[in-house]
Amino acid sequence: MGFFTEKMGIPVVLALLVIAAEFLGSIGLITGFLTRLSALGIASVMTGAIFMVHLPNGFFMNWSGKQAGEGFEFHLLAIGIALVLMITGGGGLSIDGLIAQKSN
Repeated sequence: MGFFTEKMGIPVVLALLVIAAEFLGSIGLITGFLTRLSALGIASVMTGAIFMVHLPNGFFMNWSGKQAGEGFEFHLLAIGIALVLMITGGGGLSIDGLIAQKSN
């Protein structure tokens, strides 16, 4: 929390949302619970990371260790995966899928 609020200057409410999206979103994606919402949270965090931190470093990750920081290549991959999950959902073996089967 201190890093987001003090070093990056993000308001406390947004910092809490970022922390919740990363923590609860990852658990949601692993278990398949609220998959679309979890994927939206992860995509939002990755989009924010691109524009707030990684955009000045270029596209590619720092594979050789010669760049000043990491690029946004990985973040676009995570956004792409999140978009697919937002469209398709978690699938039949996810908790969302099991809830849908039981409600029918």
